[in-house]
Amino acid sequence: MPPGRPPATVRAEADHQPELRDLRPCEPGGLGQILHVMEPNGSSPSAPSWQQLTKAECLLLLACVGVGRVVYTRRAMPAVELVSFALDESDIVISTDPDGALAAATHHTVVAFEADQVDMATWLGWSVTAVGRSRHVTEAHDVARLRDTGLRSLEPGGQEHFIRVTPDILRGRRLPG
Repeated sequence: MPPGRPPATVRAEADHQPELRDLRPCEPGGLGQILHVMEPNGSSPSAPSWQQLTKAECLLLLACVGVGRVVYTRRAMPAVELVSFALDESDIVISTDPDGALAAATHHTVVAFEADQVDMATWLGWSVTAVGRSRHVTEAHDVARLRDTGLRSLEPGGQEHFIRVTPDILRGRRLPG
């Protein structure tokens, strides 16, 4: 995925919510715009503190980044890997090497996923965490559709392999700056 290009998003649940649909958080200056809209009563907080996001807000923000972290178990120890991803409705789809440790360790297991964006100069930002069961995408039409989104693995070389995470838990927080 070229730098600066928003991630491929097949379909996002937030598209069905008019108040969020018209916002463009992935465009320059858009992060501040959407986080301001998410601010209760549009007011500025007196002191920076984390505030909870709705599921729709979490999905909208996830659609703006193409890289996150997946947390899984490898050899009975926690492992964290940087991955490229896209949203498919409210599922998180990760692209990885089919022969890699991540693909082997995440077949029908529970994983955690995290993505964030924080402006270190203003402390304006957000973090979204999902926990859910992962499964390999094997249906030919799903693989073709996901391949068409431009989602590519961060692994050098190798073939594309898609892992779908259906969140049972989706939580997000925003730091208003």
